[in-house]
Amino acid sequence: MAKITSVSPLAPAGFPDLPVIDGVRFATAAAGVKYQGRTDVMLATLAAGSVVAGAFTRSATRSAPVLDCQAKLGTVSDAGAAILVNSGNANAFTGKHGTTSVAAITAAVARSCGVPQNRVFTSSTGVIGEPLPHERIITTLRTLNDNTDPAGIADAALAIMTTDTFPKGAKAQVDVNGKTVKIAGIAKGSGMIAPDMATMLVYIFTDAQIGQEALQNLVSLHNETTFNSITVDSDTSTSDSLIVAATGASGVCVDGHDGFSAALHGVMQDLAHQVVKDGEGATKFVEIQITGAASDAEAKTHGMSIANSPLIKTAIAGEDPNWGRVVMAIGKSGAQADRDRLSIRFGDVEVAKDGWRSETYSEEAAAAHMKGQHILISVDLGIGEGRATVWTCDLTHGYIAINADYRS
Repeated sequence: MAKITSVSPLAPAGFPDLPVIDGVRFATAAAGVKYQGRTDVMLATLAAGSVVAGAFTRSATRSAPVLDCQAKLGTVSDAGAAILVNSGNANAFTGKHGTTSVAAITAAVARSCGVPQNRVFTSSTGVIGEPLPHERIITTLRTLNDNTDPAGIADAALAIMTTDTFPKGAKAQVDVNGKTVKIAGIAKGSGMIAPDMATMLVYIFTDAQIGQEALQNLVSLHNETTFNSITVDSDTSTSDSLIVAATGASGVCVDGHDGFSAALHGVMQDLAHQVVKDGEGATKFVEIQITGAASDAEAKTHGMSIANSPLIKTAIAGEDPNWGRVVMAIGKSGAQADRDRLSIRFGDVEVAKDGWRSETYSEEAAAAHMKGQHILISVDLGIGEGRATVWTCDLTHGYIAINADYRS
């Protein structure tokens, strides 16, 4: 693993004080899967009756844990459940060894925690193509199960990190008929981020009472405008997993409640933004707003074309307002565009209007905007009503240094 010497300059001031979610307990351990001298396994146990929803990578080479979770996702049971995560090894592209490891771990967790094996969800993150030493993980289960703590979510966020420079957490609460419903989530992700589902590994917990289908619908809906709208490097992981668990411990039903939906979306978006802000080598957080497209889907296509362009991302790193590269990215996206209706802004600075450089364009003002840590690029296609917002970061020498040394 590359040596991380400093926290991302875009990191929040500190890890948030996440609320305890009744019905969830956490524990961590150092199994030595890859890393030495740090925790690398996280266990979350869920109370009886908890419902689980999620989204997973659609990569054609997705990992054994992802395939296992997808097969179990719709399971509804009055029994408890468990989530076990390891960092340091992705258990991906490991053939029958991967399947064997998942079966061994889920069976051991089921025995240790007293839950059905089809209610044990696992995730693995790290190096691809190396067999997972699952015996090391199984050896920690007694210690994990004996030390679960409802307030242990911060330690869990640390245990799932790989090249992350800071742990990621987010929270929300919403009033429902005079009662409070709480949400808390953690995530890991820094590189290999161009989700085709969610992003890297994300775990969100709530004490809300909600049906599995209703929760799944919310997760799938909000996923598109949060985790599926970020990119660091255009590479979709084999291991991307988003799991949302509702324990129902509050006794408050939120089926169809707009406030709960908005709160869940807020937590998902917060975590998605933190992943971008921890993009490997990132120094700038970039928001790309597309309006006037033929459809929302085409707006997102344009936005991701801009966000994934190495030429644009390196220009942002160099604080160069090179709007010609934005024009290039729009033209190559494959979505509908009309050169003579195109308008572009960097922050509040109008760069181009109606297919030509704006008469009011100021290179100095645009360059000043590029010196900030938060960059806004706005594009109006002038075609229709479609709109989308996506987020990315700049591309620096730091990204190369981290990934050139990742396996060493």
